[in-house]
Amino acid sequence: MAKRTLKLSEGVVHRLPDDLQEALLADAGSVMAWEDITPLARNEWICWVEDAKKPETRLRRIGRTVSELKEGKRRPCCWAGCTHREKSGKA
Repeated sequence: MAKRTLKLSEGVVHRLPDDLQEALLADAGSVMAWEDITPLARNEWICWVEDAKKPETRLRRIGRTVSELKEGKRRPCCWAGCTHREKSGKA
């Protein structure tokens, strides 16, 4: 029997990268928080993680995403926002 893998919701422009999804799935509280935010908010978190230039910065941002979502934050702090979407929220 094939193993079913849970797939989390994505953003409006960005697809959820595997490393971020794995980190979210490892913590039930972050999964619930992730699914509770809007697609635009998910897009901001994904873009923020993917905007990291260094692998260690990306890992740190993934960790912060998990912990800050559990704290109730809905968007990354001090982030100007995704530059990859139009005002309509579409690519």
